[in-house]
Amino acid sequence: MIDDIRETKECQLKDPMDLFHSGQVVKICAPMVRYSKLAFRTLVRKYSCDLCYTPMIVAADFVRSAKARDSEFTTNKGDHPLIVQFAAKEAQVLCDAARIICPFADGIDLNCGCPQRWAMSEGYGACLINKPELVKDMVRHVRSQIDNPKFSVSIKIRIHEDLKRTVDLCQKAEAAGVSWITVHGRSIEERHQPVHYDAIKIIKQSMSIPIVANGDIKSLKDAENVHHFTEADGIMVARGLLANPAMFAGYEETPFQCIQDWVDIALEHGTPFTCFHHHLMYMMERITSKQEKKVFNVLSSTSAVLDYLNDHYGLGQMKVC
Repeated sequence: MIDDIRETKECQLKDPMDLFHSGQVVKICAPMVRYSKLAFRTLVRKYSCDLCYTPMIVAADFVRSAKARDSEFTTNKGDHPLIVQFAAKEAQVLCDAARIICPFADGIDLNCGCPQRWAMSEGYGACLINKPELVKDMVRHVRSQIDNPKFSVSIKIRIHEDLKRTVDLCQKAEAAGVSWITVHGRSIEERHQPVHYDAIKIIKQSMSIPIVANGDIKSLKDAENVHHFTEADGIMVARGLLANPAMFAGYEETPFQCIQDWVDIALEHGTPFTCFHHHLMYMMERITSKQEKKVFNVLSSTSAVLDYLNDHYGLGQMKVC
């Protein structure tokens, strides 16, 4: 969708670093495969989210294929500040992707944290934390080839068992000109184990650039506690925002107005039914009974979902043809 937005987008770009200089903790929507797309980003921005990431995009496919660009990246003039996250393993490919996206986004992020087997087998994601010189090279190349000094270049990482290796990686990236680093406080092997917020704190103390904390943050209170403990400059949330897109605005559970907002935004953006429905399943997890879930979760059409929301909550009626 790049050609469609070219004329309206270039004057709307922002400097994401301004957020980190505001004196307030930066509230960030994480990159989420299938979920952190334009419609959902539009929703969380209504509820105090400061910065949004796209889902991870494979840079080589993005550079090679116009079809991939149109399917993987959509935005509009209100979708700022916006970070596009890429999976890459070659400096020039990442630079080429950054050059294409530069007029339409406020920065790029290199994924160095995805632990999925397919990504690591391709040389993407979390395996990059074991290649600090390559990460440094990729950051430096993007910095040198993008003319806009306000265009951010960040990385998202996991931690090593030996934290000295993580600090070394971060310091190499800082020397190459990285704008900030997001740290998911688990190792590659860890999935549901407790997050090592103490490791994030040590990394923060070792760096002079902004550090963003990520992992198991499910409420605004959690975000505040992690911020105070780690002294991180930003807090990135994934599943917590899926369950409650209004969490950054202080809501303990998804308010009905947020559900109505999602219906309106999703219909306006032409969100595919499966995505539309799955977001609602996440949002309503805490506010529906087991029996209600059995009914709602097997609905198979937009009209059935809208009828259910209308009948049970008086929601979902707006903007329906």
